[in-house]
Amino acid sequence: MKRYLLLFCLMALVQMAYAYEMPAAIDHQINQDSVVIEFGKNGKVVILVDSKEDFEKLKSMNINEIIRSLDLEENEETGELTIVEVKMKDGSSKELVKVREDGPETEVQIGNMRIYVDESGPNTKVKVEPGGKKKNSDPPFRTYFNIDLGVNNYLTPDGGFPTSDNPYAVKGWGSWNLGLNWMAAQRLSKGFYWDFGIGFQFYNFKFENKDFQAVRGEDMVEFIQRDDVNGFKSKISASYITAMTMLELDFGKMNDNGRRGLRLAAGPYVGYRLGGQSKYVYRELGGSGRKKDKQDTGLYLENLRYGLRGEIGVGRVTFFSTYDMNSLFQDQKGPELNPITFGVVF
Repeated sequence: MKRYLLLFCLMALVQMAYAYEMPAAIDHQINQDSVVIEFGKNGKVVILVDSKEDFEKLKSMNINEIIRSLDLEENEETGELTIVEVKMKDGSSKELVKVREDGPETEVQIGNMRIYVDESGPNTKVKVEPGGKKKNSDPPFRTYFNIDLGVNNYLTPDGGFPTSDNPYAVKGWGSWNLGLNWMAAQRLSKGFYWDFGIGFQFYNFKFENKDFQAVRGEDMVEFIQRDDVNGFKSKISASYITAMTMLELDFGKMNDNGRRGLRLAAGPYVGYRLGGQSKYVYRELGGSGRKKDKQDTGLYLENLRYGLRGEIGVGRVTFFSTYDMNSLFQDQKGPELNPITFGVVF
């Protein structure tokens, strides 16, 4: 298969030759001492010979001997073979045809066109990418920005969610998690990436029982029942700056299907708390507008958070989940609760 690719490279050069002006002296030689191989509608390969002896020698050569006679040098760093190199008038050079071999995989570049041959399986696979100024859809390194939007809850030491009889039990709708992440991705191999970045996360834990308010006590956070007002909303919020890293497998890129395949990623993160407070919204018993009571509970929230993040995606949709391995509150300063989040990445 590879020898036919090399022959195809030589034939494809004919089409590129029209982009260069052929000197009159060479054109005269073609008319007199040349072998012209025509193919297709307008394609032709021209071989110049100086004597009858050269012509007889050419007749006895096969395609492998012609390729060997080119005496191609391999780039030891990239493994590429430059088959054709055009010298420009200003002394610079332009590589027209390059071949790179990596075991059973071969890549041939003809100008802007690329041909991929995979002989690793029982059947040979050939993929042709047309020329043109097509942007590389899978660069070795890229940076990007994304947004996390999810819902929060926490797990108790026995691995379950707090039941409704606990004052700190949360309701999913309203316990939002918002993340703003500046990320980078380094391609390690085909379809395998190292993702890393930094971001800001905003946690909200909205209590299911709106009659309880979280306040800062003398030694720990306290959840007091407000019988003197009509509670409307009660929650705890916290914000963090977080660094994260993940290893990602993109099966779509592995199988040359772009973003149509399954994507899996997982890795650790660590963050530092920037702020935290409790907020209680209520109305007076005798009737009034909404009033807000905010208290700083940051004294008892854990300053350092760390845990694991996982992502799964198909196409343009990506879901994420995070689990804090540390408790939300400082040791002996509040209930032992480990935050957990589920959401979507935009």
